[in-house]
Amino acid sequence: MKKHHLSSLILRTAVAGFFALLFLMPTVLTLSNSFMSQAEISANYGVIFGSPAEGAYMSERVNLKLIPDMVTFRQFSTVLLMSPDYLFRFWNSVILVVPIVIFQVLIASLAAYSFTRWRSRWKEVLFFSYIILMLMPFQVTLVPNFIVAERLNLLDTRWAIWLPGFVAPFSVFLLTKFMRRIPVSYIEAAKLDGAGEWQIFWRIAIPLCRGALYAVAILVFIDYWNMVEQPLIMLRDPMTHPLSVFLSRINSAEIGVAFAVATIYMIPSLLMFLHGEEYLIEGITYSGGIKG
Repeated sequence: MKKHHLSSLILRTAVAGFFALLFLMPTVLTLSNSFMSQAEISANYGVIFGSPAEGAYMSERVNLKLIPDMVTFRQFSTVLLMSPDYLFRFWNSVILVVPIVIFQVLIASLAAYSFTRWRSRWKEVLFFSYIILMLMPFQVTLVPNFIVAERLNLLDTRWAIWLPGFVAPFSVFLLTKFMRRIPVSYIEAAKLDGAGEWQIFWRIAIPLCRGALYAVAILVFIDYWNMVEQPLIMLRDPMTHPLSVFLSRINSAEIGVAFAVATIYMIPSLLMFLHGEEYLIEGITYSGGIKG
């Protein structure tokens, strides 16, 4: 039995390790290729990315390399020092995403507390409508958002992106499910001590849902950090587009720069995940700070 259990454990570990390496390979290749010279990239991926520079060798088959022949920071110096367009779009992404994360978490926590504390038939209908909106494909709600933004004269402004992001239903749904599992005895004890609704919200509901709040913030950040459709539809001026849209415009002659930009683009999401990994796991495996 022990040998069978050990063999099963080794097999499962090997399969999990294989899929982990498979999922991490694009990230590792992007990071590695960002430190390669343009000539080396053309030699390794010329068949995919087009003709190499004059005099450079282009392989007829793709050669995936994890370690560059010669490490160079030229692409990063081009992005950070010589081409302000990339950094400008990066800060466009920051300006668009950070307010959405802050206000969506704030509004969702207030709405979730309201759905938790005051239950009625109409509020259940409203909560069910949130679920319906959450299940709809994004392309379905994009058209009404565009019409509303056009009639409010918000097109070509950041408000056309911000306002729909502030009231997205996913965060409300997730936080409501967490808050509804807070023991009623906690709230009743606080009310007996003379606490009002705001005190219960800030001192009981929010601390117990800290893991869920971090999980929601991380998921919302990653979702909107990678948005493409909203800026393309709502923002007609290319100078207001985030880096997620601008990445697709880098041509094959600048593929080395594209790898460097993609590496810089991944850093905020990776930092968010690494910083909040513990809270993200807690938010998924715990409910309102209580196991089960």
